[in-house]
Amino acid sequence: MAVVDASRQSPATRDLGRTPDSKMPKTHKRSPGLEAGSWRLEAAKAAQPLRMIAWEVTRACNLKCVHCRAAAVDTPPPGEFSTKEAFQLLDQIAEFSQPVIILTGGEPLLREDIFDIAEYGIGRGLRMVMAPNGTLITARVARRMKSLGIPRVSISLDGSNSEIHDRFRQVPGAFDGAVQGIGYLKEAGVSFQINTTVTRRNLEDLPRILDTVRKLEADAWHVFLLVPTGRGKEMEADEISPEDYEKTLNWLFDGQKELGLFIKATCAPHYYRIFRQRAKREGAPYEVPTQGLEAMTRGCLGGITFCFISHMGEVYPCGYLEVLAGNVRERPLEQIWRESKLFGDLRDFSKLKGKCGICEYKKICGGCRARAYARTGDYLAEEPYCVYQPKAEKG
Repeated sequence: MAVVDASRQSPATRDLGRTPDSKMPKTHKRSPGLEAGSWRLEAAKAAQPLRMIAWEVTRACNLKCVHCRAAAVDTPPPGEFSTKEAFQLLDQIAEFSQPVIILTGGEPLLREDIFDIAEYGIGRGLRMVMAPNGTLITARVARRMKSLGIPRVSISLDGSNSEIHDRFRQVPGAFDGAVQGIGYLKEAGVSFQINTTVTRRNLEDLPRILDTVRKLEADAWHVFLLVPTGRGKEMEADEISPEDYEKTLNWLFDGQKELGLFIKATCAPHYYRIFRQRAKREGAPYEVPTQGLEAMTRGCLGGITFCFISHMGEVYPCGYLEVLAGNVRERPLEQIWRESKLFGDLRDFSKLKGKCGICEYKKICGGCRARAYARTGDYLAEEPYCVYQPKAEKG
């Protein structure tokens, strides 16, 4: 039986952390000694404020996306958080941090209590945002989001038309449904961003997707570079080359500079190197937001200022790095955040290996730890999709 210090919790959170180990899911094994004593102090010393959490409130989804990190299913699997447990987790979070919480899935709108969860979090002073696929957003749903004070909704578009997007989503009508959902958000006055995952399948379509983003009047465009996890493992052959990766990130920089649209590259920490290289070379001031929904502080944030919580309470550095830091049903999130050896490793840039370890940009980039792990089995290995040669290596 896991032990939690009940004196540090509100009455509502005391049930979390008391689930017998025999009932816990065993989807991932911990590394030997992952929480061993001497690591706790070092991890706690390095811990920064937790600024953002992606919370997988369900794995149920009405689409079957080929690149789905979650490998989502048609119906909720057993063991997902009850409404009471969801409230308890929000209490845990609010007791030690005030992060942005992304309600994601699966499809979060398939939870009947999703607005109860959002409202409770807002009441605790948390910034609750949502990441639905758009197809279930109606005028009524959009008005509910607005009335609750949801500050941002993200909708994924992986193609500029239904032929490309629906091929990703594997459900006919997904593109039209997402665009219609965006229309309802606009009518209700809800801020929205568009997310796009880049693969070989849509690389040439990116300029047209950007045109679509602008026509839809999105507040931001977040561009994700494919990390082959979940169902995405079957798409490894569709990853763009390191050279195309570099070209794409430079193209995004040009779009950000010329169009005035906020563009953020995600799962692409190299963008922060490119941003600084280009700004210095072109004599442009390097100015990016460091607070709020558009904050750009460094490349890989997993385990540093960001974490992912699964539908079963498992805590990971991000949704793509499948190394377990702990489970909120066994230990309080604050304890996991401050004491996990895994998080301590990720916060110590001196532990990075290969060319990432000697790179002059390691503190602002860090390489994608999930991509390194997927390729090598070592989350501290060098980023396999970076073409940059550090100055120390050249010398």
